[in-house]
Amino acid sequence: MLLRTLSSRRLWLLAVYAASAVVLFCAPLVLSDFRLNLLAKFLAYAIVALGLDLIWGYTGILSLGHGVFFGLGGYAMAMYLKLEASGGRLPDFMDWSGLTALPWFWKPFESIGFALAAGILLPALLALVLGYVTFRNRIRGVYFTILTQALVIIMVTLFVGQQAYTGGTNGVTGYGKLFGYSLAAPNTKRWLYFVTVAVLIGAFLICRLIVKSRFGKVLRAIRDGENRVRFIGYNPAIYQMVAFAISAGLAGLAGMLFVLHVGIISPSMMGIVPSIEMVLWVAIGGRGTLGGAVLGAVLLNSAKSTFSESYPNMWTLFLGALFVVVVVFLPKGAAGLFGSLKGFVGRRRKSDERTNGIRNPAV
Repeated sequence: MLLRTLSSRRLWLLAVYAASAVVLFCAPLVLSDFRLNLLAKFLAYAIVALGLDLIWGYTGILSLGHGVFFGLGGYAMAMYLKLEASGGRLPDFMDWSGLTALPWFWKPFESIGFALAAGILLPALLALVLGYVTFRNRIRGVYFTILTQALVIIMVTLFVGQQAYTGGTNGVTGYGKLFGYSLAAPNTKRWLYFVTVAVLIGAFLICRLIVKSRFGKVLRAIRDGENRVRFIGYNPAIYQMVAFAISAGLAGLAGMLFVLHVGIISPSMMGIVPSIEMVLWVAIGGRGTLGGAVLGAVLLNSAKSTFSESYPNMWTLFLGALFVVVVVFLPKGAAGLFGSLKGFVGRRRKSDERTNGIRNPAV
């Protein structure tokens, strides 16, 4: 009986995942170019939500600094695109600021390979260093959350203040081509959408492999009882550092895709407000469920876009009401609603079997 239940649950999940993938790949057939670009941006956000769910939902560590990792990935891609658009000349904002030569740390970003690697590795390395300092000293809970917010303030102040090197508050923009193809062309946007869907599916599969592995079981054990994990011989700090680095790397990857779809990255996109919104995506979708994290990112940003278009003066009230409804009536998030419906169907089926006199043998 237990084996049959597990098998049916697995088949049900596979069917949901397959249907979701088909819907995403078929979206260009029914959506306009504008709506498709919006959906691509939301799917990039979903990659951030996956990484945040890995560290918060499965490891129990709340980070309010993922906007920094997202922004670092975005800047890495934007720097490459800006240099490509400049055609060997100095970027315009550097010229306006009085620079006469390209800074040494900008030169490696002339290579797309370096930019892609940096967009993932730089956030991961920063998270690894921060995790080493905090987790090794057993700094956790609200204290770790405050430190991540401090990281946001430091990085935003740094990027705003160094206008000659980062573009200041305006950020890095003014680029329009990738490998010679216009980023504004419908065909390019369509291909970038498919790339984003493929990356999202790949990130989801990687995260699922992690949470289903022995490593993932240790992460959940740390979430539920860190001291017990330490007492049985594991070093929680190592697992926390690795999970935090993977989460930051995913955020950086999402930032690179975001820049390709939106065409701009600025310090405001790596601030405290975006970092808090990322946490809300996971909370509304369902903490501790990878599918819920993806659903929350897409659902919340879609609602934000729809409400702001239809009710420009009151959309924040509708969004606030949505938060209240989810927190009060869906404490496990949107994914918990599907779980409840599935459990209800299962209970009705068992009730019908007992009513009809069908007895299942005990396992």
